[in-house]
Amino acid sequence: MQEKNGGASIPHVLSVAGSDSGSGAGIQADLKACAARGVYCSTVITSVTAQNTVGVQAVHAVPEDFVAQQLKSVLSDMQVDVVSS
Repeated sequence: MQEKNGGASIPHVLSVAGSDSGSGAGIQADLKACAARGVYCSTVITSVTAQNTVGVQAVHAVPEDFVAQQLKSVLSDMQVDVVSS
């Protein structure tokens, strides 16, 4: 957990998910949920979509080695309390 100036801890969530350009799911939804609950959220992007409220028009998967690099980068520098996937 990360500490605020007053000494209280802020939970740290790591969201591992795809990016939803319509913001109804994926990383964008996780970031909104974390913000609403006052917790810190870092991310690992697994895919990028072209999507809206009607549907998904295209998906681009992030290469596995780059997903692994993102995970290594975040976990080597930050204390994660919870992982969401």
